[in-house]
Amino acid sequence: MLIVSASMGAGHDTVARELARRAREQGHDAQVLDLLRLLPHGIGTGLRASYQSSVRHFPWVYAGIYQALLRPGQGPRPSGVPLARLAGRRLTELAERTGADVVVPVFHLAAQLTGHLRAMNRLPCPSAVFLLDFAVHRQWLHPGNDLYLCLSDAAAREVRRAVTAPAEVTGPVVAPDFFAASAGAAAWHQRFERYAPGRPPVLLSAGAWGAAAGMEGAARSLAAAGFLPVVLCGRNERLRLRMARVPGVLVLDWVTDMPGLLSAVRVLVDNAAGQTAVQALAAGLPVVGYRPLPGHGAAGVRHMAALGVSEGAPDGTSLVRAVERLSMDGADREGVTARGRELFREDPLARAAALAGTPVA
Repeated sequence: MLIVSASMGAGHDTVARELARRAREQGHDAQVLDLLRLLPHGIGTGLRASYQSSVRHFPWVYAGIYQALLRPGQGPRPSGVPLARLAGRRLTELAERTGADVVVPVFHLAAQLTGHLRAMNRLPCPSAVFLLDFAVHRQWLHPGNDLYLCLSDAAAREVRRAVTAPAEVTGPVVAPDFFAASAGAAAWHQRFERYAPGRPPVLLSAGAWGAAAGMEGAARSLAAAGFLPVVLCGRNERLRLRMARVPGVLVLDWVTDMPGLLSAVRVLVDNAAGQTAVQALAAGLPVVGYRPLPGHGAAGVRHMAALGVSEGAPDGTSLVRAVERLSMDGADREGVTARGRELFREDPLARAAALAGTPVA
């Protein structure tokens, strides 16, 4: 199994590693590839740097690109993105050399590439796309792919409207540690109690790249309401320094024990509907979407709320009210967390492995 990811933030790679772990645990051979490394002449490095700069400093640029080119309803790119096709030779060589039985893209440009190669009869094994976004944008969609594995029924319907490939619902992929009681939670509880006794901890996440708008204001409002804002700034040192100056806020370094942390806080305030939000759903933690990243981040936050697995907060007042309500045990908290857990239906690895041996069309 070749799993094609991309080192854009941490979410795609986190999913790829978990799929590879499951595959090896079940006796399969699995290799994770970084699409950006398959691109020639340092193009992948430049692509990552430009996207990171855009979401951190010029979010309106990406919002415009998404609105003009990527938003749903405009159909698939029928011949593949030219940028992705630059990696075609290296991917086909790897597939032939390893004798791959199936390729699993977990990044949208990778899905464009495998769809194009399958349509051109250049990829000898089938491609099963794991579409890890709640909102389906058109770069995920190519009619050449053999199978789409989706997070929700709504996402699967969107895929079926655009391409003829089968679309099935498996739900998200997270490591099993997020479903179980975490041994690390006790240490987090002790740390929070030492820092701010009696204040319920609320996690604010800016993703691996630390891309966030309005986080200082959100933290101030939550602290004023009696909560302990616990902030994840990713790799953004400037954001970490800014947040450290907000009174009553606990700013964390890079966290390796996410299962323990998510078990120890009461609510996640999220801005991307990405892997941190999915991990929170697995851990039974309520999610509130606030000031989402532009483009597919905002679309994903809306889709999560529409599914009833999270709530959206349009302003600071609504944010505090949602956190106050969902941080308390009761019907509201139990309902949203139960719906979140229900998303996890089937192991997508099993569906991908079932494609092994399918001949080229």
